Amino acid sequence: MKKIVALCLALTISFTAFAQKLVHCLIKTPLGNIAIELYPAKAPVTVANFMQYVDKKLYNGSSFFRVCTPANEATRKVKIQVIQGGNVPEKSSLPSIKIETTKVTGLLHQNGTLSMARSGPNSATSEFFICIGNQPALDYGGARNPDGQGFAAFGKVIAGMGVVKKIQAQKDKDQYLVAPLKIYSVSRVE
Repeated sequence: MKKIVALCLALTISFTAFAQKLVHCLIKTPLGNIAIELYPAKAPVTVANFMQYVDKKLYNGSSFFRVCTPANEATRKVKIQVIQGGNVPEKSSLPSIKIETTKVTGLLHQNGTLSMARSGPNSATSEFFICIGNQPALDYGGARNPDGQGFAAFGKVIAGMGVVKKIQAQKDKDQYLVAPLKIYSVSRVE
């Protein structure tokens, strides 16, 4: 009986470790690097989508192009702070994905959260954003998007929030960077 219990425990631990395997990537920019970890067990569709762009090197040469700051959000009813990037050429864009809401994944838009940008339901492709501070208006039921679905969080910054804040501080006009900041590369880190 003890052997059966030990075997069951070992299998449970092995399965949990396998299911929770994190994916790590490095985003290289002129202002420094941003290290991120992704959660495929919680947001499998979104992580798989992001990693297709990474593995095909489609993010290389894209940019961070949009910033939401207290100054440029001052007149908005629902204010957020994020930087947005990953604008690949339309011809290289992959099909849009189904949204994995925060209600489904349990991943909230907190400081450093990585999430997919979208315009309408199930419209996310390549563009992603990084939260600066906690942004509950981006979660399921949040007021930032009129449909109430929020956005698909799928990872977080584990090093380089100083770089994220430097990007946010770049000169913008109506939230778009006057000089978009090049993303040299996004690559897997083993």
